[in-house]
Amino acid sequence: MLDFNPATVCFLIDKAHEFHAKEGVVIPDNPGSPTEDWALQVLADHAEDTTFQEFKNTVADLEPDQQAQLVALFWLGRGDYDVGEWDDAVAEASRLANARTAEYLIAHPLLADYFEEGLELLDYSCED
Repeated sequence: MLDFNPATVCFLIDKAHEFHAKEGVVIPDNPGSPTEDWALQVLADHAEDTTFQEFKNTVADLEPDQQAQLVALFWLGRGDYDVGEWDDAVAEASRLANARTAEYLIAHPLLADYFEEGLELLDYSCED
């Protein structure tokens, strides 16, 4: 179902683990208010972080439809959609696409877990 190499997701999983394990990276579970752009504020503090830059560059190298699949994979792993709704998830991710895909994804502390779960649901694995 993925139109790109699942190894790319495995690389992003490794980078997400590295980024979120670093001391000083604290991304709140909930924003202070609906209008607060909390994720971008937190990530701005880490703009020079090499792990963050590798993550961001890898996502940016994907085609727009592949980025939409990456977001859909995140949503699938998080439980927002099930496998039978894959096409709907990709369509919604395409509709909501913007230039901040990497920032949106990395702002979720459980991103690596969600990617792993999404891959498993689509019968892919990083264990190969």
